[in-house]
Amino acid sequence: MIKAKIEDRGQEDFLKSLPDDSKDVYLLSGGQVRLTLVSATHIVNQMKANQRTGLLETYVLGQAYIAGLLLTSTIKGDDRVQLTIECGGPIKGISVEAWAAGAVRGYLMENPIHLSTPLKSLDTSLLFGPGFLTVSRVLEGSKEPVSGTVMLQYGNIAKDLAVYFDESEQTPTLFYISLSFDREGHVKGAGGLFIQAMPGCTDEVLESLSRKAEHLGDLGEAISRGQGGDDYIAANFADYGAQKLSSSFVAFSCPCTREHFQSYLAKLPAKEKEEILAGAFPLVLECFNCGTTYSFTRQEVESLFDTEDRK
Repeated sequence: MIKAKIEDRGQEDFLKSLPDDSKDVYLLSGGQVRLTLVSATHIVNQMKANQRTGLLETYVLGQAYIAGLLLTSTIKGDDRVQLTIECGGPIKGISVEAWAAGAVRGYLMENPIHLSTPLKSLDTSLLFGPGFLTVSRVLEGSKEPVSGTVMLQYGNIAKDLAVYFDESEQTPTLFYISLSFDREGHVKGAGGLFIQAMPGCTDEVLESLSRKAEHLGDLGEAISRGQGGDDYIAANFADYGAQKLSSSFVAFSCPCTREHFQSYLAKLPAKEKEEILAGAFPLVLECFNCGTTYSFTRQEVESLFDTEDRK
């Protein structure tokens, strides 16, 4: 992956003033609840630069990136989780993949999102329409991913993920995702919460947290002011005796390389190679997952094809 440059100098300087992105995990109420907090302002800004997204696309895909990172609290080691949405609305769908180690990547099926009429609010249900949400855990050493699918009920990633956990895993959860923009459309703060009931959690604690969720401080705005996870938890969950379990670095990252695309080109069928050589150069290939483009001259492509044909 090649990181695209964030062109706005003011935004670049602002991002340098913020702490690194992170994933912080806490226990609440004597271990009855696990809370994961993700700070992802740098990630969403780099995603915006790499995927060349506008404000609306950044808002939707940024939420999915944060959701993917929150879901990594359910895996470990070299495991990864895939969040996929297939839908009939203007966005068509989303594909995001996140690793337990903290990397995340992904893309919109439609970028830019084509709308027949301008949105009058940030109600994303109109963008998704009818569809399905799938969560897949790709566990180290397993041949097949462990997957579950639910029908979209809200067209809202946070709410539909809560539906997924309730229906597919019978676990009461709450997701909260927040992105804060300035008047120029720059992302100033981005983050999310994943609150999950542990075995033995009482109804009283769940009801209390449900009420608390209705009055949470704006996480994106808090992050934009440089507030860390510990400060946010102290300000919003002081009554729940938060115990911090871990803190780890998270980042927008993709394992794609120029060498990977060279190998892909070399192994193409003969007919497709002929079509490429008959086309225009340079040949530009794009990784959908991170937006990185790799350019190849005619000489490079002919050399790749010749080398493979001689094997």
